[in-house]
Amino acid sequence: MAAIAAAPAASQSRSSKTESYVDNKRKEDIRQANINAARAVADAVRTSLGPKGMDKMISTANGEVIITNDGATILNKMEVLQPAAKMLVDLSKSQDAAAGDGTTTVVVIAGALLKQCLLLLSRGIHPTVISDSLHKASIKAVDVLTAMAVPVELSDRDSLIKSASTSLNSKVVSQYSTLLAPLAVDAVLSVVDPEKPDLVDLRDIKIVKKLGGTVDDTEMVKGLVFDKKVSHAAGGPTRMENAKIAVIQFQISPPKTDIEQSIVVSDYTQMDRILKEERNYILGMIKKIKATGCNVLLIQKSILRDAVTDLSLHYLAKAKILVIKDVERDEIEFITKTLNCLPIANIEHFRAEKLGHADLVEEVSLGDGKIVKITGIKDMGRTTTVLVRGSNLLVIDEAERSLHDALCVVRCLVNKRFLIAGGGAPEIELSRQLGAWAKVLHGMEGYCVRSFAEALEVIPYTLAENAGLNPIAIVTELRNRHALGEINAGINVRKGQITNILEENVVQPLLVSTSAITLATECVRMILKIDDIVTVR
Repeated sequence: MAAIAAAPAASQSRSSKTESYVDNKRKEDIRQANINAARAVADAVRTSLGPKGMDKMISTANGEVIITNDGATILNKMEVLQPAAKMLVDLSKSQDAAAGDGTTTVVVIAGALLKQCLLLLSRGIHPTVISDSLHKASIKAVDVLTAMAVPVELSDRDSLIKSASTSLNSKVVSQYSTLLAPLAVDAVLSVVDPEKPDLVDLRDIKIVKKLGGTVDDTEMVKGLVFDKKVSHAAGGPTRMENAKIAVIQFQISPPKTDIEQSIVVSDYTQMDRILKEERNYILGMIKKIKATGCNVLLIQKSILRDAVTDLSLHYLAKAKILVIKDVERDEIEFITKTLNCLPIANIEHFRAEKLGHADLVEEVSLGDGKIVKITGIKDMGRTTTVLVRGSNLLVIDEAERSLHDALCVVRCLVNKRFLIAGGGAPEIELSRQLGAWAKVLHGMEGYCVRSFAEALEVIPYTLAENAGLNPIAIVTELRNRHALGEINAGINVRKGQITNILEENVVQPLLVSTSAITLATECVRMILKIDDIVTVR
């Protein structure tokens, strides 16, 4: 009996010393599923890359329709359920935050890298090895890009406009790039603070959308624009010269009690007294306002009670004070920065030194509505307003998104003052140099770097494919031209052939390319490292 009991014990101890076989199939399956899901997302936006890229029509659940070419917008609106595919959506968001443009590019590069990783994995290379090699290759790629970049000065307005119009060329509103590009450049340059020359806060550029007209009517306003009309129910003024403007955060209406209660009024004398008190209360406020010489009121929107009543509007009209009510809470900061004034939270604090001064406040009819323009502001803060016009809401929204991308491109150039060629030129050059570098490396690394180099060719390939050219012929010819030393040779989509892209004015900021490559690599490395998905209920 003892002998029989000893036998299984002996076999157990033997198996613990030698390595038993563990099934790795599940880990490979999960990796494959993750990579395929992420590639499906990348293929969805691939057709919208480049100046000849197609647009996507997104129909949301509530029946809203969006037509866009912007990678970040498309992915944002897509409902992606697979966790690895969600990482690509976040990837385009982070590119949008870092550079603003190149949101489609970054996803397409990530998709191509994942495709190469599948090949490497199927040859039995370990994911960690691939991941480390990709990291090395991306660092090397950034060095190569920096070496081929051309420095640019902010005073060189033409170069800035070229890069902004390159960004706009791939958008729906590309035919208006001659108007929108200079507008974007001027808008950014007007908000650059000389004390902090390499920081631009895009919140200082306010974009106001107004239906009517065409995109050609888009203009930059030195001052403020409100997409509302003046409250002149009681015949108040709609135009005010030499305006003294107060931004108030209290209401000009009779006070309410803090708690819910009802007052029973039994006879007329009491009723008259209530009305009289109301009138005196409002008149008292308006006299204090008038005493400081204020003649334009911007009233913050309030949820507690009406900002103004008919009675107060009547008295304000008599006092010749122009009233704009329902100013949004989050606009207050922008308004006070522009007007160089202070918001007034209480009538007791109403003083002349808290007012802003402007030459003209007037109501202008635009399309089917009205807007209020404040121009000629004295000691104006470093902000600017862009009024975007368009024939329908889809065009206006897309114009706003495109303008945002163009502003981001100019911001990138302010941050990092280098330009680089566009049109697939940097990617092919990277591919060539990394391919040469891969031959020097030993072991598996060389393989992985060569795959990285091949993956980068997806950008010129897709550009050619979207333009209806023969992608294989174009990319082969591009490689040939780069091997002969023409660093800036790229695909000219308009002519359908390969030309020197820098001379054709197709340029983009260095930051867009470098951040696209580093972010894409980072995302792919993360997806590679995942070997299991655990769902927690």
